[in-house]
Amino acid sequence: MAVNRAEQRAATRRALLAEGRRRFAADAYHHVVVADVARAAGVTKGAAYHHFDSKAGLFRAVVSEVQHELGGRVAAEADRHEDLWEQLRAGCRAFLAAGTDPAVRRILLVDAPTVLGREEWRTLDEESSARHLAEALEALVAAGTLADQPVEPLARLLSGAMNEAALWIARGGDPQAAEQALDRLLAGLRAPARRPPGGSAG
Repeated sequence: MAVNRAEQRAATRRALLAEGRRRFAADAYHHVVVADVARAAGVTKGAAYHHFDSKAGLFRAVVSEVQHELGGRVAAEADRHEDLWEQLRAGCRAFLAAGTDPAVRRILLVDAPTVLGREEWRTLDEESSARHLAEALEALVAAGTLADQPVEPLARLLSGAMNEAALWIARGGDPQAAEQALDRLLAGLRAPARRPPGGSAG
């Protein structure tokens, strides 16, 4: 019986998260009512507040879920390549492509920084896709593909640029143009190719 109750609680939480995610993506945070989420999920409002103490609590859990999914998507695309540079490019492109996902656009890029505050939003971002970006940059610096430099400021600059580009795509910007701009930006970061000993300039 205890196991059944635990399973029921888990199923209720999943249903609330799924419905909350659907409504936050479609209607935006300020138009979502917890009672409506609970009703659509087939539970009482009291059950919803038992799992999430407030609408902000439900939203925070949805943001975390979407962030981790996005981080997994970025990592999966990067892992399809063996070359470290191609891993970086693929992961960045996957992040930009997420701008066409309504949940990512509305929940992560538009509402989360305002509802949660930029510090909490940044912390969640750093635990998922931004962490993968920093790890990729560290590997490229270690390999000599990028010039030796502190990784954290570079990761923050690129992460901020890609968040803005993903939001631009979400608002109707051209994904291909964004990818081309990203490639030019990344290419400018590469360390100059080392000449072989005794090689000539010409």
